[in-house]
Amino acid sequence: IINDSIKVEPSVMTVTSAGRIWLDRNLGASRVATSLDDQAAYGDLYQWGRPTDGHENKDSNTISVQWHGTVPVPDHGNFIVGFLDWLSTPNDNLWQGISGTNNPCPVGFRLPTEAEWQAEIDEYGATGTALFNSPLKLVAAGYRSYSHDTINFLGVQGYYWSSTVINNYARFLTLFRHSAYVTYGYRGNASSVRCIKD
Repeated sequence: IINDSIKVEPSVMTVTSAGRIWLDRNLGASRVATSLDDQAAYGDLYQWGRPTDGHENKDSNTISVQWHGTVPVPDHGNFIVGFLDWLSTPNDNLWQGISGTNNPCPVGFRLPTEAEWQAEIDEYGATGTALFNSPLKLVAAGYRSYSHDTINFLGVQGYYWSSTVINNYARFLTLFRHSAYVTYGYRGNASSVRCIKD
């Protein structure tokens, strides 16, 4: 059993991959991955654009009410279920750069862009195995569904948010053992975050 309450602040632990400096583990992970399905390396799962407020914990409480506040920071740490976006009005300005609203990364770090994830695939290969064997040691931490509050594909598939948006969706890197590519999904889902140095 993995104790998710034991978390390591990874702000000083970095690796260089495809010419860029990244944190060496997912936000909330207690160590660098030793395998594609290393539970201690899964870390937290964030709804796109939300800050670190407790919702990212895999066992956080849920609430079935979208956030309607004028400031895009909920006054609670619950995982918002039942909506494609946790915000009642989508906000494309979240998670944009190191000064971006709700940036969950340590000081000097930010969410990678879609192009920066694609550069990792181009450099190391379009499979989860290749991306695990890269300096980033990416893992298959699954995702938490907006629709029914379950963690899907744990140990089978990984989902890594980018800061890039498209229409009412956000782009992310997804990886299976034998494939990896950048696609897009609902902002209400919760996925892994790996931060890149600005």
